[in-house]
Amino acid sequence: MLFNQLGLSAELLRAVDEKGYSEATPIQQQAIPHILEGHDILAGAQTGTGKTAGFTLPLLQRLQFGKINRRRIRALVLTPTRELAAQVGDSVRDYGRYLPFRTAVIYGGVSINTQMSKLRKGVDVVVATPGRLLDHMQQGTIDLSAVEVLVLDEADRMLDMGFIRDIRKVLKVLPKERQNLLFSATFSKEIKQLAASTLNSPAEIQVAQENTTADKVSQVVYPVDKNRKRELLSHRIGKENWQQVLVFTRTKHGANRLATQLESDGITATAIHGNKSQGARTRALQDFKDGSVRVLVATDLAARGLDIQRLPHVVNYELPHVPEDYVHRIGRTARAGHEGAAVSLVCIDELKLLRDIEQLLGTQIRKEHVPGYEVDPRIKAEPIQNGRSRRSNGPRSDGAKKHRFAAPKKRGTNRNGPPRRRRKQA
Repeated sequence: MLFNQLGLSAELLRAVDEKGYSEATPIQQQAIPHILEGHDILAGAQTGTGKTAGFTLPLLQRLQFGKINRRRIRALVLTPTRELAAQVGDSVRDYGRYLPFRTAVIYGGVSINTQMSKLRKGVDVVVATPGRLLDHMQQGTIDLSAVEVLVLDEADRMLDMGFIRDIRKVLKVLPKERQNLLFSATFSKEIKQLAASTLNSPAEIQVAQENTTADKVSQVVYPVDKNRKRELLSHRIGKENWQQVLVFTRTKHGANRLATQLESDGITATAIHGNKSQGARTRALQDFKDGSVRVLVATDLAARGLDIQRLPHVVNYELPHVPEDYVHRIGRTARAGHEGAAVSLVCIDELKLLRDIEQLLGTQIRKEHVPGYEVDPRIKAEPIQNGRSRRSNGPRSDGAKKHRFAAPKKRGTNRNGPPRRRRKQA
């Protein structure tokens, strides 16, 4: 379906055309008409499906033809991370270039005074992370009493990060009469509970099966000893001539260490995580996008919301503790219809994590042994230390240490994998 068949205004269609788009994606085809009609929606879609435009375009049109409310905040978009907030802010700016609306993007890591100054001048749309938005609320520098449309973008990640209390504080100060749009990559029990308490008779949209990966992502697991992962990664980047690679580690320290090691191998690399300043994160991402850096090493939360066009390779240097994070990670590639490759370097310590991921996906991921990097059968599995908490998600006392890289056995449906942690920084 073409964008000009969705009932969008001439101003929005002109901006869409200048962005080079003509055909709407499935999530846009389904979401835009419901939003234009004023319905609440509960939408599930994989990353890279065009969901940002799917709510930005109809949101702007609702404001365009709604009641005039001079320089009061009429739309609020909540996102889990700074990068995603910036991305949504860019989308509002680009699609609204022929409309008279002002936008403020609010997140931590930068001066709050600059944000206060912009809010005082009056804005129509606010895109914010929950923590910094609460700062403004507590200081009385933001008025949300006139909000007409609320968007919860990547709500599953906000819940993963422990923002549910912050979200509920924001909901309490919003007008009861408003339109609510909730977008989530997965529909967990917690997401459905949030939807039940927030949305009013929502239209439910699911453009892909829950917890599935993009169809155009080829997935492969390379079994390898833990102490040879970096060597194998450098080998594959060099041999296959990978020019743009997003690599995931579990910890900030691990991201820094790997980036330094890759540099010593002659591969330009930089790290991005929550301990980096916003300026450093922005520079690292820009260097990666323009090709001056070949490898971007990231933690899960720092990479959430990164929009990198035509990213060909995603590497799980370490598997995530939460199986759903695997889906989010590899969703960074194969965006907007392009093909991509997801490579996982898996040592014996991570076999349980791999089984949890395969159980979530409902399929086994192809295993490929790289000549010269065969697994040493004498090495025994060790517990995986999960950051500062030292919490282990490694082998259990039920014999998991004995497993090697064999096809996973079928297991019962009561295994839910490791518990989620409440966390607010990557």
